[in-house]
Amino acid sequence: MIISFTRSNYLYPWQSRSHTNNFSLIQNNLPSPFVCSEREIMEVVVVIVGAGPAGLATSACLNLHSIPNIVLEREDCSASLWRKHTYDRIKLHLGKQFCALPHMPFPPHAPTFVPKSGFLCYLDNYISEFDLNPFYNRKVESAFYSEDNQKWQVQAMNTTSNVLEHYVAQFLVVATGENSLGVIPRLPGLETFRGEYMHSSEYKNGKKYVNQDVLVVGVGNSGMEIAYDLSSTGANTSLSVRDKVHVLTKELVYLGMSLLQYLPCKIVDLIILILRRLQFGDLADYGLQQPENGPFYIKAIMGQSPTIDVGAMPKIKTGDIRIYPEISKVEGSKVVFANGKVDQFDAIIFATGYKSTVLNWLKHEDNLFNEDGMPGQKFPNHWRGEKGLYCVGFAQRGLAGISKDAQNVADDIRRML
Repeated sequence: MIISFTRSNYLYPWQSRSHTNNFSLIQNNLPSPFVCSEREIMEVVVVIVGAGPAGLATSACLNLHSIPNIVLEREDCSASLWRKHTYDRIKLHLGKQFCALPHMPFPPHAPTFVPKSGFLCYLDNYISEFDLNPFYNRKVESAFYSEDNQKWQVQAMNTTSNVLEHYVAQFLVVATGENSLGVIPRLPGLETFRGEYMHSSEYKNGKKYVNQDVLVVGVGNSGMEIAYDLSSTGANTSLSVRDKVHVLTKELVYLGMSLLQYLPCKIVDLIILILRRLQFGDLADYGLQQPENGPFYIKAIMGQSPTIDVGAMPKIKTGDIRIYPEISKVEGSKVVFANGKVDQFDAIIFATGYKSTVLNWLKHEDNLFNEDGMPGQKFPNHWRGEKGLYCVGFAQRGLAGISKDAQNVADDIRRML
């Protein structure tokens, strides 16, 4: 069955029922949001896949240009990663002025480092402010460019009604982002582990791990914050560290990003690393090796952010959080590390990152994404492909990168139209 929509009962995505001129775009010689053909296929100018911050920001920017668009979201809510797959204590690690979406700053009374609840409230207000109307419970099965009519053909399963919906669009925006699917590494013997193991996206808080021996794998932002949360709630906590890492406080990151507006990156890195050493000492003394290049240089060149400490470093220095090297293998409840040390754990939490899943549904596309589902072109030329294909949220530059991508895409589509 193919679902059909009629224009008589459908509003533009940014319109409420109070809007009276539903067909102003037609009067401006732009196509209506949906045009139903005899085959009952919905036609729209822009299809956006993903209703996280990237998809919402793109839809808002398009709405401001009066360009009809729809957002397809596989979950039953917007920003599902934030709502369902983040731990309770998470905050925005950057100052609020670096995290706002286009055309709507955070309110003046918001704290500098906005907590999870505050950010979700901000997103809900953003949806209301720009009259966004994502189509939830739409799992995109395939999308490909048809040379016959020179448009994108998108098929999405409505998981509520179990109906396959067909969309035709002049432009396709991939806004599923870099963090689509949590990754757990293939460790020898992991299947024999007798305790519980999970990806960090499933972790909420440390209440259930009181007095248990828990190993957190990964020393990025999630790993460090989860380790701190576990230790603070009474778990015997350890961290497995594979890579070299810069660990900074959120205040140092805030200072560094502010200084970058006035000083070269090399000077900013020097200042921040001196201040970091004064605060923490030599991290190598605690098993944390520092990269050769500075934190903001690495961020600018490779898109890798420094780890922001929220309280774990004092616990690492006192030994309340133990540092281990990378895992070599798992044997039942025992974990063998690369230095030969063996220890026993009740649970393992893998804060080992995410991967893109765009190539699972985007077919016959070889000009924008590489084999890993990430843009083939480096920043800042990563967001635009050919034949009306774009991506938002793949710049590895957080919410600031999302905001810039969304504006670039909307402006380019407006130019094309």
